[in-house]
Formats: sequence, structure tokens, C-alpha cells
Amino acid sequence: MASSRQLHLGAFMRPASIHTGAWRYPGAWADMNFNYAHLKQCIQLLERAKFDAFFMADHMAVLNMPIDALKRSHTATSFEPFTLLSALSQATERIGLVATGSTTFDAPYHIARRFASLDHISGGRAGWNIVTTSNPDAAHNFGLDEHMEHGERYRRAREFYDVVTGLWDSWADDAFIRDVGEGIFFDPAKMHVLNHKGKYLSVRGPLNIARPIQGWPVIVQAGASESGRQLAAETAEAVFTAQSDLTAGREFYADIKGRMERLGRSRDHMKILPACFVVVGDTVEEARTKRAKLDSLVNYANAIASLSIALGHDASKFDPDGPLPDIPESNASKSGRERAIALARRENLTVRELAQRLGGYSGLAMVGTPQTIADEMEEWLETEGSDGFTVMFPYLPGGLIDFVERVVPELQRRGLFRRDYEGTTLREHLGLPRPKNRFFEN
Repeated sequence: MASSRQLHLGAFMRPASIHTGAWRYPGAWADMNFNYAHLKQCIQLLERAKFDAFFMADHMAVLNMPIDALKRSHTATSFEPFTLLSALSQATERIGLVATGSTTFDAPYHIARRFASLDHISGGRAGWNIVTTSNPDAAHNFGLDEHMEHGERYRRAREFYDVVTGLWDSWADDAFIRDVGEGIFFDPAKMHVLNHKGKYLSVRGPLNIARPIQGWPVIVQAGASESGRQLAAETAEAVFTAQSDLTAGREFYADIKGRMERLGRSRDHMKILPACFVVVGDTVEEARTKRAKLDSLVNYANAIASLSIALGHDASKFDPDGPLPDIPESNASKSGRERAIALARRENLTVRELAQRLGGYSGLAMVGTPQTIADEMEEWLETEGSDGFTVMFPYLPGGLIDFVERVVPELQRRGLFRRDYEGTTLREHLGLPRPKNRFFEN
């Protein structure tokens, strides 16, 4: 019998695999992050599997770890997301195209214009992942000596969202009349000048591109701190989150959906899609062996660098064989710091053990057969732990092929995932309404 609910699946593709050892795995494409032909092949596989979206995160600093770790990292180079997704939009027809756009280091007019352009070029498939950019090293690439304070970044992000969505509403849907006989290209009465002047931003407008096909590209948000949760409840239509287990997932789901309802938003107008690292085998033991092989390929220099990034402090100074010391808050990601500390305390890990775990991948992982993975995904869906998942592949292309050729058919057999797209836009894939224009009647 088909489930009353169906999973939504996105693919996290920057870095192409989150696992530090992925590029070294036997048969992996070592140049995956910076090879267009490989990326094109992968997104076409994902579209054939009917994935909702292809998700490109973005990193704005190379020098964010010691050079001995950096020289071993496969994430040092990658394409700029808008350039890549614009190219991939012409190699695909239905799959959504989600890119990160920073509210700290970019201007709202740029963000609004780029996403509106991508939405038109792709036929209504764009999504904006709103991030405040947690990496302090990025500040040095944008003329700043210090990173903006955490709470201040989120306050700026909230205003930034209002400006960008206001710019997307610059034109009524029927503003461009293109009356050849009269020589009138657009109706001035259907153009709105934003004239925004706020605490952080001053933007006149209007945007010099027609309203996006979707009204607004889908709004995605990834923060899990108190500030991040509130921003998500107010603005997001999809949430990319890191939850360690089903109990944490249910708590997060109930919290965010509850906040939405208190703000007068429908629970159905947001999809919560936690990151999920999936390793597939013929048996559970085979899948675990694959995972162990991946973890063995992580150098300790990379592991301790990953721990330092998560904590916002230099972990190389800690006793590697001692317990994790008390870690004060920093200006980096608060949720990442809290997850690392909780993992160390929960499993009584030494600094070395915690670093090795983080150096590979320490979040939610489903390691097993197509059947056991489908069982876990079904439980998350049916008990309101999530509305689906943002799938992370252990290595490319093999890990992706395993998922689309083995796990997706099992999900489809159970009625948990679509067999074909029913619409053409990302909003239609996710079951989201088209936003009304705040300045004009739709």
C-alpha cells in the first residue's frame, strides 16, 4: 500500500562528497569538484531518479585550515555555483537547482538578479540557500579584518531577505506588454521602486529583470542555532539541517513547524530535509566495511583541522589522547560547535577519536542494504522526523549510482518516492505555493 506521505530528496553536491576521504576511495573521480563533465553526468543520473533538487553549497575561503591539512583536501577548488548551475540547467529539464548565496558577503541586488536569472534560464527551477557564512576566514577575502558577530549576521540576513524578495516583486507578472504597434515595452504602473533604507542595507530598485517564473525562487535555510531556527520559521520553504539521530530530528521538526504555525504559516509550506550520508551494500556488513575503508583514508591532519573548524578553536593544542576540554563560544557556527561537543560527551571520545570522526563525516548516516536504508527513511518520514533528506554520497560516482539504482527503486516500490515528476518547477516538486506579489494583485 502506498504511503500517505512521500519523501522529498535533494542531493548535496558541493563538495561532491562531504567525506574527506572520498576522493581517495578506489574508483572515485578525484577531480569531481572541478570537472564539469562529471558533474553533468551526476545531475543527469539524479534527474532520471526524479530527485527534487541538486544542491550546491559554497565556500568562500581556501585558507581555512593548516596547509598540511589543506594540501590533502579535495574541497580547495570548485566552480562558482551560479555559473555551474546555469550550465547544468541546459543539460537538464526538471531537477531543481539550489545554490548558496551569502547574506554577509554579497549585496542583495546581486543575489536577487542572479537567482531571478537562474529561475528564468532554467524554466522555474531555482532555489536560494540563505547562509550568513559561518567561516571567519571568508571575511579576509572581502576586505574585512574580523567576521561580523553571529547575532548581527542573522539580523542582517533577515533584512537582506526582505530586500531580495522585495526586488523579486519589482514587476507585476504582466508588466511587460511589448505592444509593438504602440511602441510600449512595459507598463510603468506595474513597476514598483523598492526604496529600501534599513539598518544594514539601502537599495532603491527596481530589479532589472522580470519577476521570476516561480514568483520567488524557493527559499532554503541551513542554520540550526536559535537565530537560525527563527530565521527559518520566518522565511524558509526548505530547511537543510544536520540532525544526529531520529530523536533529535523529531525535536527539530516539531520546533520549527511549531514556530511556523505561531507565525501564521502553514506547516505544509516548509520541507525539512536533514543531511543524510548514505552507504549502500549487499549486506549491512559490506556497507560497514565500505564506511570503514572511507574513514581509514582520512589523514589525522585533516581530522584535527575539521575538529578545529567545528569548534571554532585550534584543536591541535589539545591533548589528542585526553578528553575534549571545555570549549568557549566563538564567532563561528554555534550549531556545529554544539554537535561536536555533544558527540564527544555522549560517546566519551578522546580528542583524537572525535577528530577522526569529524574528519570523515560525523552526522546522520544510513549504512546498510537498500531495504534497511528504506526502513530508516520511512521511519523518519512517518514519525515526523523529516519530510525527506538531503542525500550525501560517500564517493562519486559509485556511491551515487548505488543510491539511484538500488535505494530509489526500493523507495518507489513502497510508495515512498515518486516514479515521475508531476510538475516542471522546483515549487511544484516540493508542493509549495507560488508567492503573491506584495505590491501587485496576482
